[in-house]
Amino acid sequence: MEKAQLRRHLLKTRQSIPAPEWQEKSAQLCYHLQSSPLFTRAQTILAYFSFRQEPDLSSLFAGSRKWGFPRCVEKSLFWHSWQPGEPLQTGPYGIFEPPPDSPAIQPNQVDLILVPAVACDFRGYRLGYGGGFYDRLLSSPEWASKPSIGIVFEFARFPELPVDSWDKPLLGVCTEAGLQMAQQ
Repeated sequence: MEKAQLRRHLLKTRQSIPAPEWQEKSAQLCYHLQSSPLFTRAQTILAYFSFRQEPDLSSLFAGSRKWGFPRCVEKSLFWHSWQPGEPLQTGPYGIFEPPPDSPAIQPNQVDLILVPAVACDFRGYRLGYGGGFYDRLLSSPEWASKPSIGIVFEFARFPELPVDSWDKPLLGVCTEAGLQMAQQ
């Protein structure tokens, strides 16, 4: 199955998950993340606000960590800090993001990146939404060495996905079934 066809099928499947099941799967996924040494050691974590029934990470956002969220500007992601209770705005793709005047987060401050995906495979490759935002980010030298975990539900984790030359594998994948490190 080609990437575009697989993406459509998986997005339709994800959006058909009943709300109580989606909330339970998201809670289990967050539990596994919180139990990970990668997460417990991280002081500054880049994440995302759930959109179109992506796994919901919002239960993680309280506490003493510094959280960064993306702002989409043209073809790039810019990262800004945000804490619960601070204002948000709707970005160009309908996704919540911090306002442009919120403090920027630089790559040297980041300990972990939680990457949204449509699907991930056992090798750590992800199927994104087709815009290339995370592919460009993870290919740039200042971000390439940062630990990155793909976030998907278990039904969207595959032994192998189609891969293009620009795709970069993530360090691991977290689902409601647990955190699995990529098999290289």
